[in-house]
Amino acid sequence: MFEIVFLGTSASAPSVHRGLSALIVQHEDYRFLIDCGEGTQRQILQAGTGFKRLNQIFLTHGHLDHILGLAGMVSTFMRWEVMDQVEIYGTQHTLDRVHDLIFGVVLRGYRGKPPVILHAIEPGLFFETDRFSVSAFSVDHRGSDSLGYRFEEYSRRPFLPEKAEALRIPPGPWRRDLVAGRPITLPDGRVIEPDQVLGEARKGTSLVVVGDTGQVANLRPYVQDADGLVIEATYIKAEEELAENFGHITAAQAAGLAKEANVRNLYLTHLSRRYRERDVLEEAQTVLPSAVVVRDFDRFQIKRDQED
Repeated sequence: MFEIVFLGTSASAPSVHRGLSALIVQHEDYRFLIDCGEGTQRQILQAGTGFKRLNQIFLTHGHLDHILGLAGMVSTFMRWEVMDQVEIYGTQHTLDRVHDLIFGVVLRGYRGKPPVILHAIEPGLFFETDRFSVSAFSVDHRGSDSLGYRFEEYSRRPFLPEKAEALRIPPGPWRRDLVAGRPITLPDGRVIEPDQVLGEARKGTSLVVVGDTGQVANLRPYVQDADGLVIEATYIKAEEELAENFGHITAAQAAGLAKEANVRNLYLTHLSRRYRERDVLEEAQTVLPSAVVVRDFDRFQIKRDQED
């Protein structure tokens, strides 16, 4: 299961009710900040999520409305000594701008071990744990060398407690070892194999986050069958030509992508101040009735249905 907290959902500039692009993705003890628009640290405080373990930052691209908040975040982390290091991931094009912002301004004249590590990444797998992985893929947005991110849990075999009870396996380390795929020897000498208490493999949960994009057709392979998709809806269909000129998409295009790719849950963000929220929602739900237009501080849990 993945959890999402939306911190900023406005396009280009903040509005009275919406901050600039930023969201948190959490999986158990791991927390990732995706994009960091101006004012993100205040949004984090207001959301009540805190800064603990929030030292992995994935950037979709280097436009200022997605990175300006990094300066304040890094400055605060250093002043409060919240964490030793912040790791920032993005394309080289994106990190060049981040380097100028962080090392040219915030850390100018700083002496000692740099508290910020920049990781230049390319499309493909770049982050792994024993439970899930994160892959990056290319996104077309006004020549910004943008990336989207797919979070994917590994398939797992569920533990079947009724079978464990039938075999008289006590709770505790024996069951944990079986879940991990290791055979055990019980105090009475019986050897139990994992296959005796594990069910058929189940596909893990998947979550895809796309920042700004000017196209949807090339995204389908990366969002296919995702349990959750976060993507922009900057324009509505009536101004589709304007959206194309500025490298963005409409709510209808985003919903169409989700429908064609069999996405389970669609979360629309990066809203322009030129539209009413209900206009964006109505357009998207005409294509995909389950589409959601998110607001700052909205929280969602992304998980697969039990029957899967």
